[in-house]
Amino acid sequence: MNEHEIPPEGRPVDVYLDLLRIRMDTEDYRMLLNVVEPVLRAIDEHQLPTIDFSLDGAEADELPQEIREEAALVIATAVTGRLDNEVVEITTEETGPVRVVTDAATASDPDRLGEIADFLRDRHRQNEELRGIAEASGLPTDF
Repeated sequence: MNEHEIPPEGRPVDVYLDLLRIRMDTEDYRMLLNVVEPVLRAIDEHQLPTIDFSLDGAEADELPQEIREEAALVIATAVTGRLDNEVVEITTEETGPVRVVTDAATASDPDRLGEIADFLRDRHRQNEELRGIAEASGLPTDF
């Protein structure tokens, strides 16, 4: 869907949710809304940094992968205002498979995906260094 096809009073995230409501099974759509509504509310209230949100972990494991990916796309649409977001999986030796939400142009650009993989590797190395420092200092290492 192009930006000119969005009704003037409609936010892209509302249009995307309407499309999902039509396309998804009713129960799946309800699950999706349970995940994204608190985040969308926080975004609307400009309180995103105060909420803890993750599509990984124990609670998210109960959600089907399709719902997790759609939730990530809904949130990305709310944040970016774009309807061309995609979930791509990038695998590195250090991290294994990592799902990343990005725009369509980046998703189809091997060079950009390589840059994202480099960032993931660097971030993993930094986390491991910090984990080692925390462990040596007797601090929690579950960050």
